Amino acid sequence: MPRIVVLDYGSGNLRSAERALRRVGADVTVTSDAEAAVEADGLVVPGVGAFAACMAGLTSVGGPRIIGRRLAGGRPVLGICVGMQVLFDEGVEWGERTAGCGEWPGAVEQLKADVLPHMGWNTVRVPTGSTLFAGLDADTRFYFVHSFGVRHWELPDTENPGSSPLRPPLVTWAHHGEDFVAAVENGALAATQFHPEKSGDAGAQVLRNWLQDVVGA
Repeated sequence: MPRIVVLDYGSGNLRSAERALRRVGADVTVTSDAEAAVEADGLVVPGVGAFAACMAGLTSVGGPRIIGRRLAGGRPVLGICVGMQVLFDEGVEWGERTAGCGEWPGAVEQLKADVLPHMGWNTVRVPTGSTLFAGLDADTRFYFVHSFGVRHWELPDTENPGSSPLRPPLVTWAHHGEDFVAAVENGALAATQFHPEKSGDAGAQVLRNWLQDVVGA
C-alpha cells in the first residue's frame, strides 16, 4: 500500500481525509513530523477556514519547506480546499493580503456570487487528458464549501501553452456566480477546491486516481 501522510498543521478535516484515503487503499498517517511528510509516497495538505489562519498553521510546522522539498524531488502533493488555496501566491480576505506558498501564481479572492458560501454539490469542467477525473462522467458532482477561490488562472493552460518547455498544467473549472478553479493537475502537484473526502463515490474515485496515476500505487 502507498504510504500517505496527511499533514497535521492544526486545520480541521484531518480524520475525514484519513478515512477517505484508507477507503481507497492507502496506508495513512496523520502527523506534523517534517521528515515523515517529506519521505512519504504522497503528501495530502487539507484545509478548512480562513486562508491566513491555515497559512499560519502551515508555516508553524514548516509546511512550505516540506512542500517545496517534495516537489523538488518530484514527489506527489495533493492540496484540498484551503490546502489548495495556500499553494498560490496570496490570499485576499476582507482586505487583508496573506502570502501563500507561491507554487502557482495568482490570488485567492472572494467569489462574485449572489449567495455565499458556495456550499453543496456542483459539476466541474474537466480538461482533456485529466487523470484525476478518469472514469467519471461529465455530469458528476462534487461537494464544495467555500466563499473564496482562484478566479483567474495565471499560468499557460492546455489550450494556450505559449513557448514554455514544461508540460502545461491541466485546470478544471466550476461555476458559482462566476468561473473559478476547481482542480489543478501540474506534474507532482495536484489540488482540488472541492472536498473529495466528502464527495462520496466520486470523491473516492478522484483519490483512487491520484494514488494510481500520480503516486503510482
